[in-house]
Amino acid sequence: MFVDQVTIQVQSGHGGAGCVSFRREKYVPKGGPDGGDGGRGGDVVLVADAGLSTLAELRYRKHYDADNGAPGQGAGKSGRSGQVREVRVPAGTVVWDAESGEVLRDLTRDGERWVAAHGGRGGLGNRHFATPTRQAPRHAQPGLPGSARTLRLELKLLADVALVGFPNAGKSTLIARISAARPKVADYPFTTLVPNLGVVTWGDFRSFVVADIPGLIEGAHLGRGLGDRFLRHTERSRYLCLLADVTAVAEPPPDVALPALRRELMAYDERLAAREWCVTATKMDAADPDARAAAEAFAKEQGVPFFEVSAATGQGIEALVYHLGRTVDALKAAAPESAESSADEADPEKDDRYREIWGEEA
Repeated sequence: MFVDQVTIQVQSGHGGAGCVSFRREKYVPKGGPDGGDGGRGGDVVLVADAGLSTLAELRYRKHYDADNGAPGQGAGKSGRSGQVREVRVPAGTVVWDAESGEVLRDLTRDGERWVAAHGGRGGLGNRHFATPTRQAPRHAQPGLPGSARTLRLELKLLADVALVGFPNAGKSTLIARISAARPKVADYPFTTLVPNLGVVTWGDFRSFVVADIPGLIEGAHLGRGLGDRFLRHTERSRYLCLLADVTAVAEPPPDVALPALRRELMAYDERLAAREWCVTATKMDAADPDARAAAEAFAKEQGVPFFEVSAATGQGIEALVYHLGRTVDALKAAAPESAESSADEADPEKDDRYREIWGEEA
């Protein structure tokens, strides 16, 4: 089941309370306070996992809670910190605050971690409050409460190449031909209802990832035919491959379909206008000469590469795959990925909240 949007609630652990205790040993008449500190509450951490392709695992479980910190003990013993709760999500997941609509994080790299909810700080034991004038303090601090958040997770597929076209343009048949992906293929529109990913090998054991985007229609950027949800998966693609059915019964014909696809892409996200792309005429085994010529003329007018393929016979497949692989390698070399971020991010509000509740002596 392909799920690309879910809403979850996360709750970090509460900090443990500090301990009020005094050292009582034989021959030690003035042992003094020795209450230990409470343990820190556990964090809730989102972890990007390239092995996941959908958010389906989070669809039925909405609440993710971390452990609370344990209270401190006598003899200066600190309480155990709460265990961190990890929530694994697919690489390419965008995290939104469900209440404010703010984008909090974009998890794009495998293994990238982000603290969604910081655990509460543990309270200080009474040994911290001993002074020359107050040598036996009988108070300690409670732990800070954990934080809760409602998050909306939105998946945008990470693919090197996106196959874009109107319904029945041959996208699913093409991805099945060039990769091990096996999407549903049929002779009626909107056969593909969810994006499909496939790994294409080429050259000397090199590979790239291609995404089959469900068929778009006029007004897709406005949400017609769920087009805005489908277009979302083109945002991270390095390269766009526009497919056009060049048979005599194609609806709409290439001279209408290709300009419409470009308009929808640019209307959805202006950055897609700068993305490199090509035009591919599909179903060449049953091509209409006029339709084929119209597709080639559009590609020539736009100054982009043009390819002719037939997934049924294999015509032009090798040339297209070689072009896509070589272009993807060049784009990767030109824009190397940045270093991974760490989950050990400071909570800017944590110390301020602590001082606000217990004063500067904290």
